[in-house]
Amino acid sequence: MLQSPVAVTGPARSTILCGLIGSGIGGSRSPAMHETEARALGLPLVYRILDSDVIGFGADDLGTFLKTMAALGFDGTNVTHPFKQAVVPLMDELSEAAAKLGAVNTVLLRGGRLIGDNTDWSGYRASFLASLGVLPRKRVAMVGAGGAASAVGYAHLDLGAERLAIFDPATQRAEALARRLAALFPDAEVIAAGSAAEAIKGVDGVVQCSPVGMESHPGLPFDPALLTRDMWVSDVIYFPLETELLKAAKAIGCATLNGGGMAVMQAAHAFARFTGREPDTERMLADFAAASQAV
Repeated sequence: MLQSPVAVTGPARSTILCGLIGSGIGGSRSPAMHETEARALGLPLVYRILDSDVIGFGADDLGTFLKTMAALGFDGTNVTHPFKQAVVPLMDELSEAAAKLGAVNTVLLRGGRLIGDNTDWSGYRASFLASLGVLPRKRVAMVGAGGAASAVGYAHLDLGAERLAIFDPATQRAEALARRLAALFPDAEVIAAGSAAEAIKGVDGVVQCSPVGMESHPGLPFDPALLTRDMWVSDVIYFPLETELLKAAKAIGCATLNGGGMAVMQAAHAFARFTGREPDTERMLADFAAASQAV
């Protein structure tokens, strides 16, 4: 079971400076999550949005950009779409999970070195165990094969899934993810399914990892009639917290899990790396829920 992060020493300065690198991330809740928890712990932490669309940089500029961040005194940064894979070869050190997933969402800047980690998978894992962990999870279907799916699939296989069926309309993407995860977990059966119906038939639960259901991509990723009431349904989307799929699944009688827990727990795990302090995850979850209701 992979749970140990890269061992690092926390920032020595009094102020902890962190950021988020990505494209179109002006609405991210990461600054609020990190800064609110830091205040509760009495830590002077500043978290800045570094939007490539606003600043004007691309994947080819990441090496220079990270060096500039280090020179400016940043202690670390989160990384999101579309740079999670592009930063990997720039790292001086990778956690085991980041190396296996080929994706980094947390970078620590320590003494001129770049240390890459991935808290997406551990954040989802923690959220799933807290909410649905008592339910069967040997046979899992996953709809969507993008970056989130890689972390989620890894988490379920780490939790002991014996069969993982992946469906994505982009067939080659599903096949590539299935091959990568199968190589990491040779004792499990990992397949690319030809349809959502094929993937979902007979499973214990379904994870929705596509963008369908977001406010910017409304709709249903598959026909809810494929679900049965004994299945659980997890959606990684957290804006909105209750997607159309989760509403339909609840109406059928399925246990459900929204994406808020993953968003908070990946942030909590990154916060611990940045600061060297363990956050109060229950408080972070409560703060996130309160902020979501206020939107």
